[in-house]
Amino acid sequence: MDKTDGHKMAHAVASKRVVALRSVIALFTAAAAFCATPAHAADAYPTRPIKLVVGFGAGGPTDIPARFIADKLGAALGQSVVVENKPAAGGIVAARDMLAQPRDGYTLLLCTHFDATNVAVYRDVGYTLSDIAPISLIAKYYYGLALANAVPATDFTSFVSYAKAHPGEITYATVGAASAQEIMARQLGKLTGVTMTRVPFRGGLGVVQEVIAGRVDLYPSPTLAIMPYYKAKQLKIIATTSPERLSTLPQVPTLKEAGFNFVRFGWLGVCAGAGTPEPIIKTLNQHIVSIVASPAYRALIENAGSLAVSSRPQDLGATMQKTFADVVPAVKEFGLQQP
Repeated sequence: MDKTDGHKMAHAVASKRVVALRSVIALFTAAAAFCATPAHAADAYPTRPIKLVVGFGAGGPTDIPARFIADKLGAALGQSVVVENKPAAGGIVAARDMLAQPRDGYTLLLCTHFDATNVAVYRDVGYTLSDIAPISLIAKYYYGLALANAVPATDFTSFVSYAKAHPGEITYATVGAASAQEIMARQLGKLTGVTMTRVPFRGGLGVVQEVIAGRVDLYPSPTLAIMPYYKAKQLKIIATTSPERLSTLPQVPTLKEAGFNFVRFGWLGVCAGAGTPEPIIKTLNQHIVSIVASPAYRALIENAGSLAVSSRPQDLGATMQKTFADVVPAVKEFGLQQP
């Protein structure tokens, strides 16, 4: 091989090395761009409308705050937030719908204590709590025992006396297997020795009308759902499950005052699917916390006897886990496990 051929061969080898090096550089550049995509996407979030799925009917105690949050959150983000009601199976359908979508922050869930209890109640609910990414609490509320005007009782003590004198005749409404209403009614029945008959409903809004009509006697309901009808004297509230009397119901005693150490509360929050980028969770949390702190939202929630409460994502997560842990014993005690 002469010198000319040697130079040509060396040049060819060098050229191949340059091409290979350029390929490696291009590969690393593409990989870096790919890895950066979620962060850039989160920085630009949102670029299109967001859906907030609510597992209960329009006009109910979950829907009212959800629509307020959606309206204000949309204004803060510069994109509309559309509420979509999927009132079925105690919130299971809504949770499944949210979890079936991409985990990109464009489908959110108005999560409730049902989402935690359903995991304990159903053997095959289709998701676990670890599938849900908490964002923030938006409300905490207590229950009022709504009683039909036709029942001759003015407080919880007189109600117990009447129910004992008419065993099995008192009907109570529930909005799902092992719902808070179901568990409370059974626990109160056990505490008082009262036997009542269960009447199941799909959603809470229709229940209130049945109580007003006198076709159902008792409904342990979030105060938000029954306050207007109580003020209109269309039904009675004979006790609350709060630790002290509610400022909006100062004339209604608590169950503790009736001699029963019975305090129960529910909660509402906003959640996403697990895997949603943390910057998006942070953005949503910051805006929701600000909305919950607004005087208008506080007036909406607190005038109905509930509390406007926000939280860090991890605090909502802890609340979900505690709800689950508290429900498990009741599900076992009363045989409420579902297929």
